[in-house]
Amino acid sequence: MKMDRLHDCFPKNKDYCRHMKIIFHLSAFMLICMTSLPLKSIAQSLPVGTPIIEDALRRAQLLGEIDSSISFTSRPLFPTASMKMTNIFDPYSNLKNERRTKSDGTVRFANNKGIVQILPFTWQQQFNTHHPYSLNDGAMIPAKGYQTLISGGVYAKYGPLSIQLRPEYVYAENQNFQGFYKEQPDNIWSKYYEFLNNIDLPERFGESAYQRLFWGQSSICLTHGPISLGISNENLWWGPGVRNSLMMSNTAPGFIHITLNTVKPIRTPIGSFEGQIICGRLEDSGFTPPDTSRTYNGGKLYASKRTDWRYINGGVISYQPKWVPGLFFGLTRTFIAYYKDMGRTFKDYLPIITPISKQANYGEKESPYPNDQRASFFIRWLWLKTHAEIYVEYFREDHAYNLRDMIVDAEHSHAYLFGIRKLIPLKAYTNQFIQFNLEITQLEQTTTNPERASHYIYCHFAGIPQGYTNRGQLLGAGIGPGSNMQSISVSWVKKLKTIGLEFERIVQNNDFHNYAIRDPRAIWVDLGTSLLGDWDYKNFLFSAKLECIKSLNYEHYYVPISDDISQLWKPRNIINVQAQLGVSYRF
Repeated sequence: MKMDRLHDCFPKNKDYCRHMKIIFHLSAFMLICMTSLPLKSIAQSLPVGTPIIEDALRRAQLLGEIDSSISFTSRPLFPTASMKMTNIFDPYSNLKNERRTKSDGTVRFANNKGIVQILPFTWQQQFNTHHPYSLNDGAMIPAKGYQTLISGGVYAKYGPLSIQLRPEYVYAENQNFQGFYKEQPDNIWSKYYEFLNNIDLPERFGESAYQRLFWGQSSICLTHGPISLGISNENLWWGPGVRNSLMMSNTAPGFIHITLNTVKPIRTPIGSFEGQIICGRLEDSGFTPPDTSRTYNGGKLYASKRTDWRYINGGVISYQPKWVPGLFFGLTRTFIAYYKDMGRTFKDYLPIITPISKQANYGEKESPYPNDQRASFFIRWLWLKTHAEIYVEYFREDHAYNLRDMIVDAEHSHAYLFGIRKLIPLKAYTNQFIQFNLEITQLEQTTTNPERASHYIYCHFAGIPQGYTNRGQLLGAGIGPGSNMQSISVSWVKKLKTIGLEFERIVQNNDFHNYAIRDPRAIWVDLGTSLLGDWDYKNFLFSAKLECIKSLNYEHYYVPISDDISQLWKPRNIINVQAQLGVSYRF
């Protein structure tokens, strides 16, 4: 078992020390300024992916129970500051009368200026019968068989200082399974490795059981009013999506980062603003692709990747115009580069503030060192009278050369996401609703020009072969490069309780299929049908999902049954069942 240690998170060299000296001097100045001001608010975060509660808060906003100026596009949320909650794990204040013990797990000291709180103990489990199937499960990995994640810890604050210690332990059986078929021709394996050599997405995380202990959702922060500054390992979610996020999601484990963020909207005469800026460190997985000994035309297919760490600078900002309540506009942007390659100027450490076009950034030249930039624009619009919302996000993998390029070739290296949520009141039953969700995510690339190919979202073909990943999992949409997803769910909801059905169609890495396979009868499509349930009972929160996935042409593999072209080819269809069960105990 490996434990991530904070003192190992950055290399100990002169360049790093100089960089950190600047950062810490700036941080110290900001902290002194913050602590010299009267205390106005303290913010406790609700970790991204918190079962049941996180989605219940978003529903509550549609019902007018939560401030409509909160965007839900920069998470984790901070309900103690933005929603005035005393216990973020008890949004409807039921525990006071229903808890099984007298204690709420909280100890106050220094005349109530300080507090220590026991955080919920959470145990999440999942099981895949045939092959890995994974989305938005944080430190868990894509694996066949049984897997579990256990988390818990404490939260403490005194004055503007808050410390959250919430480590996560993961264990996965990580059973062997049928991966990319060895029977595929060598030329297809060659094109498959063109993909694998430019992203760090292991097919299997080693050949034995996988277990890790991470810092998880831990942080140390100083907060004053709407602003917080600190060091965190928490997962991030940027953008309006529910099932997917194009820029930041909780598909991968959290990574260590310095953060400057809002904990509640900043009010101005023209509207409210929320946002976050991060500077952090990304790690590779340490695992190799399958069958690394393969050769093609006398050359080895596998190309090893650099193992030194990658620096990430990113940010999100959302704006809610004063004149249009419930409407949000937002931008996200990230840059990644190997720390050893970077310059040591302010621009190198905060590249997200540089011009977004290549022409304005570098003139006629390319970047002086390999870096990987992404950006997106999003809109979220609440219709409170009808208890509904609509949202959309447009994502660009690569710099546009200039504004003309952006307008003329807007489809180049792009992705998009669109969603609707609607709550329909059940008139005969108080506080009960039918919830309808629809979300469409498109990562498959459009070939706008054969001379300007863009094979895969989240891959990088110019010097950063790990792509947009951390520890072997995607930072963005968990469905993966070249994939598309359509998701529809219908549920009965009552506060924290839900029971519903979900139907999803995922086209798996169609960019690879279009590049290497090319036969439309062999597209790999997963059809999923799920039974969902969330329930609260006294101190306990229960969440469950049972999904049956039919994989059509699993791993892009098919077998001809006849030379007669008029006959359909025999498909390789696989049934995989995924069961998920989560239990949380709130103090």
